[in-house]
Amino acid sequence: MKKNNAKSDAAKPLDLDLRPGQSIELLKELHILTREGKLNQDSRRKLKQVLHLYQFIEKILKELAEEDAAKASKSGESGLAEAAVDTVAQTNGLTLADHGAGKSYLGFIVYDLFFKALSEGHIYGIEARAELVEASRSLAQRLDFKRMVFLNTSVAESSQSDQMPAQIDVVTALHACDTATDDAIAFGLLKKARAMVLVPCCQAEVAAKLRQNKALNLSRTPLAELWRHPLHTREIGSQLTNVLRCLYLESKGYTVTVTELVGWEHSMKNELILARYTGRPKAGAADRLQALLTEFGLTESLASRYP
Repeated sequence: MKKNNAKSDAAKPLDLDLRPGQSIELLKELHILTREGKLNQDSRRKLKQVLHLYQFIEKILKELAEEDAAKASKSGESGLAEAAVDTVAQTNGLTLADHGAGKSYLGFIVYDLFFKALSEGHIYGIEARAELVEASRSLAQRLDFKRMVFLNTSVAESSQSDQMPAQIDVVTALHACDTATDDAIAFGLLKKARAMVLVPCCQAEVAAKLRQNKALNLSRTPLAELWRHPLHTREIGSQLTNVLRCLYLESKGYTVTVTELVGWEHSMKNELILARYTGRPKAGAADRLQALLTEFGLTESLASRYP
């Protein structure tokens, strides 16, 4: 009996819970699983991050589907409303733009677990490296993921692409480096995103500005002691960057939640910013944003970043 149990356990594809209908072939294509169906140890941490992030994204997508169903119900389309209450509406047409997609781990898994079951709705993967875009397009074709679109462009330029719709429901950016997260936010604002899911990475811009003005600020305010040493400059720059981003989103009508993505043992780039559009800008957030820019000597250098 013990021998049979051991054989049964060995046959399991991986030591993570799989959802009904989840594509084993996709996990193999992404090299998360080996060809024998075993978990690739090098991908374990990446997969844990993506699956944890998916839980937040799934919740948002379901909420948006229910909002759309409620609107449809008020318009007399009660059939759509009933279809979306317990599950996801089959004709909701939700859209998601994934910035700095890389190999599109996140986009493929979101499509596989959520969009694949829908009759409408698209995921747009935005990546500047042409070879990764071509690889993603080829994989989507092999898996018959017809409503995945991959754009070979930068985050900053993606909003001007004629392949993008005028409005996007959800914007994601997993470890988009340095100012690419800010570009994703600008994209989301332009596309009237109903939600943004951001995991920033390598926030170097503000740290560089603080470093440039260090002598002036040390003579101006004792707060400059917070970034007098190089290590502190990097840490304060990273923290301040995300605080400014949150205030900016609040000033533009979003409610913002900041939480931890996964344990620190899995990634040092671990801050998760969740923003949901309410249409009620916070004047106080705009005031505090400007006050921080002034206090840290960043008003001129970041004026275009936070208009």
